[in-house]
Amino acid sequence: MTTGSQNTNIGLRHLRALHAIRDEGSFARAADRLGVVPSALSETIRQLEEAAGLPLFDRRMRPPQITPAGRSFLADTAPVLQDMARAMARMQDSARLGSGRLSIGASPSAIRDLLAPALRVFRADHPGVELIVHDGPADQLAELVAEGVLDLAIAGHSGDTPLLQRQAIQQDPFGLAVPAGHPLTRLGRAPGLEDIDPHSLIHLEGMTGTSRLLAGCPDLPAGLRTGPVRVQSTFGQLCLIRSGVGIGLLPRKAVMLFDDPGIVYLPVRGLALERTISLIWPARRAMSHLSTRFIEIWRQMQD
Repeated sequence: MTTGSQNTNIGLRHLRALHAIRDEGSFARAADRLGVVPSALSETIRQLEEAAGLPLFDRRMRPPQITPAGRSFLADTAPVLQDMARAMARMQDSARLGSGRLSIGASPSAIRDLLAPALRVFRADHPGVELIVHDGPADQLAELVAEGVLDLAIAGHSGDTPLLQRQAIQQDPFGLAVPAGHPLTRLGRAPGLEDIDPHSLIHLEGMTGTSRLLAGCPDLPAGLRTGPVRVQSTFGQLCLIRSGVGIGLLPRKAVMLFDDPGIVYLPVRGLALERTISLIWPARRAMSHLSTRFIEIWRQMQD
């Protein structure tokens, strides 16, 4: 912090000097407390008085006594030093990972296996840190990381952008999600693309990462890429599948999200499609020490 006139910059050093003299009762003891020689302390006060345009001490008295203007200045500047002390204490506590806030995004299917284990360790090591977990579609999570709303995310591929960096974590194959007892579970073999009734498929609405991968898959016949039944979320898709409304083409981890015995995952013969789950962090913004620590814990758990 600096304030002052046209010729002199006044900073925290000057304020601390004045308050130390008031607290200690003499220039000599204040100089000793601040770790400076008395002549340096006197020069600091001289600079402050020059900037103020009036004396802050009556030097005719021994020891010099603070003037009414000096007492008023002490009262006005005490909150500045108190706020700085509190801010420094908070920053030091944050540097020790004793406080702060970490916002992490995750695809719902990545929370249990890829995020939760590292979060358990992080919370045990740093209980004072506030943790915010935002689940949602990969595209949305990547956008929030790029905008600075989230510190990092674990999600599927959502397109390339120079604003983000990615580390591939896992390949997640696509297959069929069918209700338990569905005829495709009794084939005695993996179903092929030819076994899938296009009219039975429940699709995701909009251009999500999953729908884009399906739309661009060369192995997939056009009739299986979209259809008349569409939902807004994977959760809604799974609910309809479990209720016997239809079946769906989904990544395996999404199908196994809740280990629901009412939904069965079936690999599909002739479908070589995977999504890449990645750790995502900003490319053009410095990472916080909390983000760095979480990634360190997460990587240690992958080894």
